[in-house]
Amino acid sequence: MSTDIPRYGAEEIEKLRIAGRMAASVLEMIEPHVKAGVSTGELDQLCQRYIEDELKAVPACLGYHGFPNVSCISLNHVVCHGIPSFSKKLKKGDILNIDITVIKDGYYGDTSRMYYVGENIQGERLSRVAQECLYKSIEIMKPGVRLSDIGKVIQQHAEGNGYSVVRDYCGHGIGTEFHTDPQVLHYDGYDEHTDLVLEEGMCLTVEPMINVGGYATKVLKDGWTAVTRDKSLSAQWEHTLIMTKDGVLVTTARKDEDFSGMPNVTV
Repeated sequence: MSTDIPRYGAEEIEKLRIAGRMAASVLEMIEPHVKAGVSTGELDQLCQRYIEDELKAVPACLGYHGFPNVSCISLNHVVCHGIPSFSKKLKKGDILNIDITVIKDGYYGDTSRMYYVGENIQGERLSRVAQECLYKSIEIMKPGVRLSDIGKVIQQHAEGNGYSVVRDYCGHGIGTEFHTDPQVLHYDGYDEHTDLVLEEGMCLTVEPMINVGGYATKVLKDGWTAVTRDKSLSAQWEHTLIMTKDGVLVTTARKDEDFSGMPNVTV
């Protein structure tokens, strides 16, 4: 399986770093605008203007398989692929994920993070654990590590905190294409035929979706919006990651993040 996975060299990695940093900057830009009374459509519009006018980049989601917006904005029990709308206004207590993918010079940066509107103690705890799941996976990543190792560490931490891991959606290879092999499961779901050993130069996303209730999901009639079947809260964090000689490069690291305690990580 690993022979089919692209490996990127130094020049390509630099372009991936640029695209990743741009994607991260969108999430930084939008943060002060996430507040009660603002519609998800307005947030999406701000993201589009910033990507196209400020970054001079291409929003990858817009038109992708017919998706109508530049961002996925997923509120509360929406797991992923939430469609922004000018009629959907944020209210106090909402938690939401904003997922952004930017293309710059043919290279992709894909990332998401959680935001809160006012206080939601249960939602904030869920979100913290979901972010810890992502960080625990990054902390072990380096050439020689298996995809199954990533899935196990995420599942153990989520379930150890009383939560479940969504199984219908996964991380993926990325680089000069949006979605490629390998599929990056966030739970222990590999066998000897599907597991993969990470190698230097591989680029992929890890993006665990963690639920308060069960892991089952369903897609709404719009064909995109995935929600928890039991309507429990869901949280997700995502980074684009490149395997380096001794560890991993987080291309989409934000300025609010500190990876100094992870000696295998570069940003």
